[in-house]
Amino acid sequence: MMPAARLQATIEILDGITGEGAGEGAVRPAERVVNDYLRQRRYIGSKDRRAVTALTYDVLRHHARLAWWLQRGRGSAAASRQQLLAYLLLCEHEDPQALNRLFDGSRYAPPPLTTEEAALVERLEEAAREPEQPPAWVANEVPEWIMPRLEAAFGAAAEQEAAALLQEAPVDLRVNTLLGSRADAVAALAEEGIEAAPTPLSPRGLRLGGRRALRATQAFGAGLVELQDEGSQLAALLCDARPGMAVADVCAGGGGKTLALAAEMKGQGRLLAMDAEQARLDRSAIRLKRAGLSEGGGGFVERRAQKNLAAAEDLQGTFDRVLVDAPCSGSGAWRRHPDARWRLTPEALEGYKAAQHDVLRQAAVLVKPGGRLIYVTCSLLPEENQDQVEAFLADAPDFAALPLGEVWAQVLTVPYPGEDPYLTLTPARHGTDGFFVAIFRREEEA
Repeated sequence: MMPAARLQATIEILDGITGEGAGEGAVRPAERVVNDYLRQRRYIGSKDRRAVTALTYDVLRHHARLAWWLQRGRGSAAASRQQLLAYLLLCEHEDPQALNRLFDGSRYAPPPLTTEEAALVERLEEAAREPEQPPAWVANEVPEWIMPRLEAAFGAAAEQEAAALLQEAPVDLRVNTLLGSRADAVAALAEEGIEAAPTPLSPRGLRLGGRRALRATQAFGAGLVELQDEGSQLAALLCDARPGMAVADVCAGGGGKTLALAAEMKGQGRLLAMDAEQARLDRSAIRLKRAGLSEGGGGFVERRAQKNLAAAEDLQGTFDRVLVDAPCSGSGAWRRHPDARWRLTPEALEGYKAAQHDVLRQAAVLVKPGGRLIYVTCSLLPEENQDQVEAFLADAPDFAALPLGEVWAQVLTVPYPGEDPYLTLTPARHGTDGFFVAIFRREEEA
């Protein structure tokens, strides 16, 4: 593809995410739109796919600033062409003559600039010469109502944390120790021309040097490695699931943490993956098989759809470890999904908080005396993290918080990177996605 053709493809994708193609007032998940667009155009080569995807995400990472500039230039932030024009002019510093050459209406190129668009470019260029300081929420690319929450969580470091959420996330892998060691995985990937280095905190992790077609590799196909952020790996390791234990993953979804728990248990004991929706559990079947794990019929891993955990009387008080990877805003993973921050609303956050409240209390009844309840979110917002666990402890006198530093020292050899009693991992401080972990122990029966 010529550079102009890449621009036209980007405009069409952006239109499907936030423009007319998304429907009035809608914002479709970028990953889904990009994948659908490229799947329908398999003639586009891998290099062009990477370039178009990267440009799309770069525009999305500048969403608030572009909208702010377009408003001042009397443009429209909902117009995909105008978003891209503003990005090229203000972020890539293309001059107007270069834009006219790229938007020339030739085959596969964007149509020429209209008189209105040309005037917009002039106004944006003039405004850029006399820059005006945007509000903090615009400069940090977060919704206006989110900025005070980040400031409450991180104080003076809030802007540093917001800036880190704009960076491209690394590609992290978890080595499946049921099938090989980290050294085995490094060697297997090297044979296929992929460089991988150990992650600094997780003893099961590898970090790739750049983006690669991992799913096409032998190491992935054979189940030796799985895609999983280092922070997510650490959350699973902190469950301290051991061979012979009974362990429940009650918000299992696609099974990422279920697979990690299974490896730590070495295929011995009982591992129950639960979710409110059977469809989400079904997505884990292929991953379980690839990882070399048996399922059902006496197999090590069981799957069970269960909307109300408290109604599962046969499970109450039977588990050594219960992991609650709670539904949440996903604010800690905004590096990977920069468009998700603009889909989050105060109403949606209230819904997540209600779900967290319910699932935490329902899951507690599954823990046996002396067992542990592990609460995890991929959120950086206090009301989904500390506020939730403090409210839970007030309601559950038979549970006590375990200092995370003590648990960390029991399962990991690197120094503890957080503060007690809970652990918050962030992109700025630790290079991981944002994660929150709290661990509670149920008191022994008298």
